[in-house]
Amino acid sequence: MNNTHYLRNGFILLIAMLPVIYLAYNYNSLPEIVATHFSLDGKADKFGSKKELWFIVILLSGLATGVYFLIKNIYRIDPKRTAKLSVAIFQRISVGLVVFLSAVNILVVYSTITGSVIMTKLIFPFVGLLFVYIGNFMHGLKPNYFVGIRVPWTLENEDNWRATHQFGGKLWFGGGILITICTLIFPESAGIFIFIGGTLLLGLIPVIYSYLYFKKSKQQ
Repeated sequence: MNNTHYLRNGFILLIAMLPVIYLAYNYNSLPEIVATHFSLDGKADKFGSKKELWFIVILLSGLATGVYFLIKNIYRIDPKRTAKLSVAIFQRISVGLVVFLSAVNILVVYSTITGSVIMTKLIFPFVGLLFVYIGNFMHGLKPNYFVGIRVPWTLENEDNWRATHQFGGKLWFGGGILITICTLIFPESAGIFIFIGGTLLLGLIPVIYSYLYFKKSKQQ
């Protein structure tokens, strides 16, 4: 068991460090002045020394590693003491977030190497896939204060929590697929609005559902 635990953590750390390895491999071929920031339309709008890339990439890799260990162990500080029932799901979500953040980090390096990137064709679909991935596990989350749809009506009532996360999981799964497909096939300008509108709806609709469930339960 301990060997499996260490191997899993080592594999995740490797994924988190892939952007650093990617940058090191391409570093000598980069010009001294490179693009360090891109607007939503994929155009470079800030430049700096290529040495700055080390700070950006290492920071994002460190963030990915921190998120992994934080979410993986969040049950240890949960006041509701029920988060320990979702340890396996926390593990899967934390792995998904590391993969997502590493993919974004590699995209930052790739953008610098190539000089530009179509953000709506890459970043937004990545977020859509993250919604799909997390939505696939939401129905199994137990009440806790850190991960999930944490509003007063779900935290105070286990039935509300369960119903909301079953609904929210299906919504995020389907909505994530739509965001991924639409931001890939539609023009960049439309993709931005689809992404912003889609993420807002995926965030707000489960909250509204939870409140309506609360009101209906109260009436009954």
